[in-house]
Amino acid sequence: MASTSHRKIDVEEIGDVTVARFVDRKILDETNIQIVGNQLFTLVDDEGRRKIVLDFNNVEYLSSAALGKLITLDKKVKANGGKLRLCSVRPEIYEVFAITRLNKLFDMYDDQEKALEGF
Repeated sequence: MASTSHRKIDVEEIGDVTVARFVDRKILDETNIQIVGNQLFTLVDDEGRRKIVLDFNNVEYLSSAALGKLITLDKKVKANGGKLRLCSVRPEIYEVFAITRLNKLFDMYDDQEKALEGF
């Protein structure tokens, strides 16, 4: 049985940019969403990261509840004078962003390389 502190995101430093990759393919249940949210918020609140790229390469399904965490993360990053970029979002997940008009809120890029350009 996995402990609750089990990493839900892999974090990599590329220059002064923090790249966070989701470990789970499906981000669905409330507990998982809490953990993912907390681990992302820690990057901003505790570690003061200002440039964050969220890599969705792994993610096949994202619940709308998870979107709330992303909106909160975006606010936190902006409040700290930073920037959040999303990349490698699959078409079926992009649809969720489009329906909720969040594709207008987030900076979204095709892949990590593009997301890192001129950051």
